[in-house]
Amino acid sequence: MPVVLQNIIRFILLVLVQVLVLNNVQFFGYINPYIYILFILSLPVLTKRWLTLLLAFGLGLIIDSFSNTMGMHAFAAVLIAFLRSGIIKIFTSLEEGNNPTPSFHTFGVAAYIKYVVIMVFIHHGALFFLEAFTVQHLWITTGKIFFSSLVTILLILGYQSLNKK
Repeated sequence: MPVVLQNIIRFILLVLVQVLVLNNVQFFGYINPYIYILFILSLPVLTKRWLTLLLAFGLGLIIDSFSNTMGMHAFAAVLIAFLRSGIIKIFTSLEEGNNPTPSFHTFGVAAYIKYVVIMVFIHHGALFFLEAFTVQHLWITTGKIFFSSLVTILLILGYQSLNKK
């Protein structure tokens, strides 16, 4: 299946799962997994930065419109899209002309886990600090970031482990 079609299907499915299922799941008032960021994490490595930022902004706005969060998801998604190529360069060394889709098989298990963990924590940190917009309840915000990130990371790694290719 062509990469473009694969990404269109991934975009639609992740938005539907996030909006219809995960936005309605909230464990203990602190944990809300945001698996939609898997779309940004799974774009091919050499995707143009402007396109990555535009797709992240559109994805964030769609999630914002269903979540009634006034641009917070758009900001967090654009932030990780902006930092994505630099973080990929830290953990991997790509061969000339190679444009892999990030996964266990292309990055290696350790590099992919580090990539996912850092990106998810950056996304959730930006999202929850923007949501709180204060440091008055720092422990509550930090708990939300940690536990939501943990669940999101486990869901993303679980999904990726099911992929054959």
